[in-house]
Amino acid sequence: MSKLHQKLSEVLPKQIDSIKDMLKNHGDKVVSEVTLKQVYGGMRGVKGLVCDTSEVPPDKGLIIRGIELKNLWEASPEEILWLLLVGEMPNGDELKDLQQELVNRANVPQYVWDVIDNMPADSHPMTMFNTAILVLQHDSVFAQQYDEGMAKPEYWKATLEDFLNIVAKIPAIAAYVYRRRFNKGPRIEPDYSKDWSANYVHMLGLPDPNGDFSKLMRLYLTLHSDHEGGNASAFTSTVVNSTLADLYYSLSAGLNALAGPLHGLANQECLKWVLDTMEQFGGTPTDEQLEKFAWETLNAGRVIPGYGHAVLRITDPRFDAFLSFGKKYMPEDPVFQTVAKVFEVVPTVLKQVQKINDPWPNVDAGSGALLYHYGLTEFSYYTVLFSVSRALGIGAQSVISRAYGLPITRPKSLPTSKYAKMVNS
Repeated sequence: MSKLHQKLSEVLPKQIDSIKDMLKNHGDKVVSEVTLKQVYGGMRGVKGLVCDTSEVPPDKGLIIRGIELKNLWEASPEEILWLLLVGEMPNGDELKDLQQELVNRANVPQYVWDVIDNMPADSHPMTMFNTAILVLQHDSVFAQQYDEGMAKPEYWKATLEDFLNIVAKIPAIAAYVYRRRFNKGPRIEPDYSKDWSANYVHMLGLPDPNGDFSKLMRLYLTLHSDHEGGNASAFTSTVVNSTLADLYYSLSAGLNALAGPLHGLANQECLKWVLDTMEQFGGTPTDEQLEKFAWETLNAGRVIPGYGHAVLRITDPRFDAFLSFGKKYMPEDPVFQTVAKVFEVVPTVLKQVQKINDPWPNVDAGSGALLYHYGLTEFSYYTVLFSVSRALGIGAQSVISRAYGLPITRPKSLPTSKYAKMVNS
């Protein structure tokens, strides 16, 4: 049994007993009210989900297991994985044990490569990546043990097996999707002397002579790992996983939501807007030019990509992390300079638009420019990077949900006529 299995076997029973006690003593307490505006507005702000891995307060941004993101910029994705599951950072031995565990599980079956190779060469990268994850369901530990009559208290252990197997394999799968889809040459074998994110960069095959791209990837995969349970990808996975579908089914379902332009696809739209701005002005615009272009965008009925967030009312701390990275590693890059200038100018413009509640940048406003700097210029691949990272949070949430024994997700719906009757009576 790995150190991670041992640790979870220690901490989960205490958490489960605490929840049972809370429900026994306070199960009838009202924790949320729902307005008609929320019903027709995507249930925004309605408290109705459990997510112990992270939370996103509007005035602070992402907090993972009680630790604000600003204190996790230097953490590796492997450390974040442990933190999401256990609730504390791993020590040196625990981290080393987890990294070896991922290496031991990293071999990708040949049938996965065969499926990718037999897909149309111009398939969308997300289609190729999500299909590969779903194909891996053939080897689901949860599905096999459930069919054999697994006891309910063992569900989380089988889900953890699937989770670790997925995390171990997806860097190689994602890297090959990139190389096949964009004609970069044959698949590159992994280098297990490198950590999880650096090995991913190695398998992508892009230049990284001084290791700075690996540093960015480490930060990127950490920052995108989790964002509480109500975002579209996490919630989709939660609903599917609550049916006791295994993690391969539920993760691929959630990542399909991530492919949408209102969710994970946004970072490439942000970069496109920045590049369009630079093309119009022949380089990094002045403050006056940028302000004018921002108003032209808004007056044409379009939004400025990367600004505003469904929950946050501050600058997204993930954007702060990327901005800090850019200032350190690429201060002279004209695309990054434009991103930084947009941050200085656009919020002032958006504050003048009455209906805009959050004029501040979200994570997507800066991430694409940094990837672009290191030669990852294929926009349609960016959401695959997001997916590799978000698999950490979705998988951890699934393990915790199965440990808690949460039931199938089944909110109540009503027809519009019923709501009309309720508000008019």
